[in-house]
Amino acid sequence: MLKHTSGDVSKMRGINPRQMKQAMKKMGITNRSMDNVIEVVIRCRDKDVIITDADVNVITVQGTDTYQITGTVTERSPEEVSTSAMMPEEDIELVISQTQCDREEAIVALEACNKQPAEAILKIMTEQPHVFSNSR
Repeated sequence: MLKHTSGDVSKMRGINPRQMKQAMKKMGITNRSMDNVIEVVIRCRDKDVIITDADVNVITVQGTDTYQITGTVTERSPEEVSTSAMMPEEDIELVISQTQCDREEAIVALEACNKQPAEAILKIMTEQPHVFSNSR
């Protein structure tokens, strides 16, 4: 019976890390770290799980990637998810620059137009034609 005290699992079983790497290589198992990860978001039907300060390792076994994630975990309900966070910032900025509207109005227009910037711009322009007729 093995008793867990502390330390590396491979040392507990008498396998040194070099031998472990060689054995993994023979079995076609690779392990790599993903760099520059800020956060990982797992979207469920009833909540989002957000992992910040994330360390992500990708373990590949027989061509299948498995992601191992560690970090600080928080959860939020769908009501807490900001609509603008799910919209590309470039689209919001484009609508604002083309219509001189405020950010909230751009987001509302994008939501109404299925996040299509061109349609959102036309929607704002047709709803406020007096603003655009004087600027031309």
